[in-house]
Amino acid sequence: MAAKRHSFFYRNGLSLVFLGFFLISMAGQVLTGWKEYNQTLTEEGAAAVTLPAYLTSGHFWQATFENWESEFLQMFLYVLLTVGLRQWGSSESKPLDEPDPVDEPPDPTGSAPWPVKRGGIWLTLYKNSLSLAFLVLFLICWGFHAWGSFKDYQVEEGLKGQAGKDFWGFLGEPRFWFESFQNWQSEFLSVLSIVVLSIFLRQQGSPESKPVNTPDEENE
Repeated sequence: MAAKRHSFFYRNGLSLVFLGFFLISMAGQVLTGWKEYNQTLTEEGAAAVTLPAYLTSGHFWQATFENWESEFLQMFLYVLLTVGLRQWGSSESKPLDEPDPVDEPPDPTGSAPWPVKRGGIWLTLYKNSLSLAFLVLFLICWGFHAWGSFKDYQVEEGLKGQAGKDFWGFLGEPRFWFESFQNWQSEFLSVLSIVVLSIFLRQQGSPESKPVNTPDEENE
């Protein structure tokens, strides 16, 4: 196989580098979020919490899953909408008129994955597995975001000496939806940017860009 001719890092460099970025950023978020949370607690006359305690707090869960939720929503809609929608000249879109290989019926012969060979419900699920996976991840993160935001709200209300609302009452408040919409709009803007800018701009060597000599009106 061609993959065996290359090192592990060469074969997986893109995912490994982004994993590294993620871990470094996550560590930065945890440490700075912990410090910021303790500053808020001490200013309100409450005791600071340890790092393990912070990792179970609503403050940490809300901040983390609020961002993950928007990323998975973005990818779910992006994968799904690019099936049927087109953008003239964008490298992120299928051609306007020409057939695209991704629309061809799956061939169950040769080295095709087992769901393709099995057919039936397995093939149906496999054909839509990428968008379904992002949808499930979005819903899970949305739930954890809601729970974390509610727990953080309870702490804030407790510091004020107030009981606050229950979970379902909290979901009717603008706070949770403001947290969601402020992240969702940024993700939609980033997708809009790559779709439109890839019509006119180029990055040599990147699969997210058209070849440098390709006219603007062509998708590839």
